[in-house]
Amino acid sequence: MKLLFVAAVIFPSMTAGGQSLQLHYDFRHSLYPKLNPLNFPTFTFEYFKNLDSTKGSFLIKVQTDLSGKSNNVGQVFTQMTRTMRFWKPPVQLALSYSGGLGVTPSSYGFYINNSLAAGASYPFQWRGAFLVTNLQLRYNAFVTPSYDPQFTFYFGKGYDHYKLFFAGSFTFWTQNRDQGNVTTQDLKGKIFEFFGDPQIWFRIHNGLSVGSRVYLYYHVLTGDNQVQFYPTIGIKSQF
Repeated sequence: MKLLFVAAVIFPSMTAGGQSLQLHYDFRHSLYPKLNPLNFPTFTFEYFKNLDSTKGSFLIKVQTDLSGKSNNVGQVFTQMTRTMRFWKPPVQLALSYSGGLGVTPSSYGFYINNSLAAGASYPFQWRGAFLVTNLQLRYNAFVTPSYDPQFTFYFGKGYDHYKLFFAGSFTFWTQNRDQGNVTTQDLKGKIFEFFGDPQIWFRIHNGLSVGSRVYLYYHVLTGDNQVQFYPTIGIKSQF
């Protein structure tokens, strides 16, 4: 989850809409060379539209990792989120989709399985920070589908008229170990997974910012019981 996604769910009253283009450089090979064949750049485009206080908001994000051979495209990931409410209480209905495609270093293609989620979203403020909690039911489109709870926490806080900005998200969920394929068919029960992307941005001129995003993974990229920590450096243009 990137800065504008936080804006989509946390700042609906502060902005009518916008879009941004980010370029990051990911250092994961330098930290975990056995798991990652190379460091690589990533492009992310995000579009956000705030409809109004009751109709909610819409976000689409497309992330392209240049993680293939000779920094060709190795993975494309798409995410869409829609929030809305038809009642007075500030709890919103939240609908989400994510999915994508990728290529391994040996040129073998793979799916990032479709994920659909629906549930409740609650935005609030605390000590100058803008926060959102989401509780959803998640459907993972494996060969053997998995239905699981998902909890997400979003945060954002600006300093010096938002010249310095901290933001990010943390998502926790479970899913079936047996996904209906040959590799996982003998596994039983559920596995707990975690993803986070805390980030910091420093605005240098108008809509141009420099900063860093840190990817945190647990049981997402590997079945080993370890938290993977992948920092980036990046530049962002909002327009």
